[in-house]
Amino acid sequence: MFAPPPRRAGTIARPDCRIAYEVTGEGPAIVFAHGLGGNLMSWWQQVAHFSQRFTCVAFSHRGFFPSSTPAGGVDPHAYAGDVAALVDELGLGDIRFIGQSMGGWTGVEYALSRPGRVKALVLAATTGTLDARQLPDAPPAPDHGPARTSLLTRGINPAAGERMAREQPALHHLYNHIFSLNAGLDREGVRARIDAMRNRPPASFAAAKTPVLFVPGGEDVVLHLPGAAMAAAIPGARCAPIPEAGHSGHFEHAARFNAIVERFFAEVGA
Repeated sequence: MFAPPPRRAGTIARPDCRIAYEVTGEGPAIVFAHGLGGNLMSWWQQVAHFSQRFTCVAFSHRGFFPSSTPAGGVDPHAYAGDVAALVDELGLGDIRFIGQSMGGWTGVEYALSRPGRVKALVLAATTGTLDARQLPDAPPAPDHGPARTSLLTRGINPAAGERMAREQPALHHLYNHIFSLNAGLDREGVRARIDAMRNRPPASFAAAKTPVLFVPGGEDVVLHLPGAAMAAAIPGARCAPIPEAGHSGHFEHAARFNAIVERFFAEVGA
């Protein structure tokens, strides 16, 4: 008789806030870190898939529903320390890490802080703190400002993208509901802080001693990710684009995204 994987929710105390998390499934651990428009709910399609064989830990960054907000506001420099505290509190040991957009900042910094402790790192629509502008012969990033403005004027969330809104309106509706749960957050302030943190040379990530996979969306108008060039600059790194995806390929094309991650885990023995 079928039984769903075990699930529990909780919070961990940090010096200035509380971090909310959910644990689903059993087995080796995967930690999921959401982007600026999400929270722990953003990974519902990944948790449902991977929790059959893995312990899936989805959490909300400080300041994002339902985690609490520090009195001084959200400082992304604390993200990696929050994950370290969560990993230690739950006794996860070595982990696999999947970060989308802003979550990539968390993943890169955590991996660098604990070399060799991340068995596989997936960076979806993000380079995290790795600065693509420092790539040799880096092409200029395209100006997506007009495209984002056009989407907003038509009531489309740029982080979801036009294709999702047109072809999967129910999914776009759910995306916006999750997005709206962080209504009181100073998103632009957080965005400015993470932009300022994107200053590491890509090749410096070799110090993390972890295999990394970049998963760019071919229709992303939020964040430029030259995935192939980034992968070429980091020993052993890989790139697996989803051409028809916007900024949130894990949400928009979950089955394809999950299959890409499965293959990556198998290739690197994670």
